[in-house]
Amino acid sequence: MALSIGIVGLPNVGKSTLFETLTKKQVDKANYPFCTIDPNIGVVAVPDERVDKLAELTKSQKKIYTTIDFIDIAGLVKGASKGEGLGNKFLANIREVDAIVYVLRAFLNNKIINTQNSINPFKDKEILDTELILKDLETIEKRLKSLEKELKNKEIIKEYESLLKAKNLLEQGKILIEEFFTEDEIKQLKQYQLLTLKPRIYLLNGKEEEVSQDIINEFKKNNWPYLIIDLLTEFEAADLSKQERRELGLPEETELDILIKKSYQILGLITFFTTGPDETRAWAIKKGTAVPQAGGIIHSDFEKHFIKAEVINWKDLISVGGFTQAREKGLIRTEGKEYIVQDGDVIEIKHNA
Repeated sequence: MALSIGIVGLPNVGKSTLFETLTKKQVDKANYPFCTIDPNIGVVAVPDERVDKLAELTKSQKKIYTTIDFIDIAGLVKGASKGEGLGNKFLANIREVDAIVYVLRAFLNNKIINTQNSINPFKDKEILDTELILKDLETIEKRLKSLEKELKNKEIIKEYESLLKAKNLLEQGKILIEEFFTEDEIKQLKQYQLLTLKPRIYLLNGKEEEVSQDIINEFKKNNWPYLIIDLLTEFEAADLSKQERRELGLPEETELDILIKKSYQILGLITFFTTGPDETRAWAIKKGTAVPQAGGIIHSDFEKHFIKAEVINWKDLISVGGFTQAREKGLIRTEGKEYIVQDGDVIEIKHNA
């Protein structure tokens, strides 16, 4: 699954610092480094100790982590929805991503020009929200107009009503991802790649002491997923190994590792594994995926010609010392096509392709 997260924010808030830090980071013994595949797209591996432990157990030659594409989107300015700045290009780029990281300025460094009158993460968030809302309203209004001619069809009526509900919420300044919609309504709306319907994380760029308790309380009260990260410090420490971080008194897990994992979570993803002498590999799937469809991510034949799956939790496999011992103890389960894959499953698909 190619998953992408857009990094958005006003100019000079730290977006590019975040992007550069992500793309220069390395994971110990990763099969591939973090790399930039386009001037503004970085492929970032999702840190996962389970891959390391399983690879050690089965003496794998290769380790392959799941990845997320982080996309550095040009700084948004007020009026972007009307084409100000890089307006339309900016908003088109956001349309393509699966989720959004809002970078909000919290640092007080006066040497870095602030395009706003004060350091106010809520004001910055409001500007970003407003531009996304205005663009979504434009998209919805165009579609509603074209649907008005076809309102005799039951399916079209459903779509029209879902869009009308979304339009009313947007006109009240609401963010769609924070509002309640039925499964059917979500299905209708998702086809339009609405910007305010995408999951988001708020990254407050600054030191812990630069973020007031009032701001933290407001984020908690609204259930807005947030992280406080001093991006400059992370940038300067990006090349350090875990041991070097320990020696300097820094936590082993970087703040950016936490951001990568949180991004993975807000996309509603879980991980299952395949492991053996050739490679240990992590596979990303949507939570609630049945095992044949999970197999289809490995190879389309695994889904088409699925017979059964042999499944064990990664911890159980490691605790008994390998597949042979797990079989002897009856820990490997045989599951059919109805089985819903759980996070941490180690799976071997049996098929007749």
